[in-house]
Amino acid sequence: MTIHRILRGAAGAMVLAGLALAWLHSPYWLALTAFVGLNLLQSAFTDWCPLLAVLRKLGVRE
Repeated sequence: MTIHRILRGAAGAMVLAGLALAWLHSPYWLALTAFVGLNLLQSAFTDWCPLLAVLRKLGVRE
């Protein structure tokens, strides 16, 4: 599995987790979904994502 597939999978999982927690527990969990969305947006403009740096240090292949 490549680094970009892991990145997209992690972002999708975090969005779904935030939505599920907001529905089941508290609407404040929507802040997690908003954070992930804003991070994806800034990544589109800057081509930098914190998770990519972590995955590269873990040795995940490009």
